[in-house]
Amino acid sequence: MAYGRYLEEFTVGEVFRHWPGRTISEADCTWFALLTMNQHPIHSDANYAEKHTQHKQRLVLGPLVFSIGIGMTVADVSGRAIANLEIEKITHDAPVFIGDTLYAESTVLDTRESKRGDRGTVTVETRVKNQRGERVMTFRRTALVPKKNHRTLGERAFERTVLRPPQARGPRSNDAGRVAQ
Repeated sequence: MAYGRYLEEFTVGEVFRHWPGRTISEADCTWFALLTMNQHPIHSDANYAEKHTQHKQRLVLGPLVFSIGIGMTVADVSGRAIANLEIEKITHDAPVFIGDTLYAESTVLDTRESKRGDRGTVTVETRVKNQRGERVMTFRRTALVPKKNHRTLGERAFERTVLRPPQARGPRSNDAGRVAQ
C-alpha cells in the first residue's frame, strides 16, 4: 500500500493496526515540555512525582501521547490528506510513563463524498495502547482526502509527476546552456 489512501480505499468498520510502536524516552518528555512551555513538575521533577502523586513517578505529557498517536496513523489514514478538519474528542484513559511503548489502531467510522466529487471526508477513531495492551488514549478525527479522480492529487497526477521518467519530461540543459542529448 502506498503512503496514505484515497477516499475509495476506506471501508466503514475497517481496522488499521499502525506499526511500528514508539517507546517514549525521558528526552522525548523533556524536549516536548520545553517546546510547549509546560512546566508542571509532574512531567519533569522525579522527586516531586514520587512524593506528591498517586503514581509515584513522572507522567508523560498528554499532548505528547496524542502527537505520537496521531503520527502513527498518518501512513494509513492521512498520508494523502488535503487537510485534517477536526479532532472531535480526546480521552486520556490511563497514565503513560517514561519507558512505555505506544501502539495504535484506528477504526473507520464514516466516509462521505463531497459535492465536488473529487474528494471526501474520512472519520476514524484511534485507540492508543501501551506495551501491556492497556488503552491509554482514544481520539476521533476527520480528514479531507482526495479521490482517485482528483485533478492534482489523484492517481493520474501522481503518475504524471512522480513516476514519469526524466526523459519524458522534456530536454534538460547542462551547465553550459546546451540541451542534453
